[in-house]
Amino acid sequence: MRLSTVILPVHRWSEGQKVWRRAEELGFHAAYPYDHLSWRSFRDEPWFGSVPTLTAAACATERISPGTLVTSVEPRSPITI
Repeated sequence: MRLSTVILPVHRWSEGQKVWRRAEELGFHAAYPYDHLSWRSFRDEPWFGSVPTLTAAACATERISPGTLVTSVEPRSPITI
């Protein structure tokens, strides 16, 4: 059985990499951060972008599959109207 987890992008990378590595040590198959611009209880806390977080997670881990649980495309549209 493959298990996945959600890792919220709320940690500075000095701590965040420990969370990702721990998830890998625990045997999770995949981990996903949300790609929202904020999250209810973290509204006044740091909230980091999922793409840079996933890039760093891929460099810091070996077996866990990183991916976004939800991707918000509209706020980052490269097309200006």
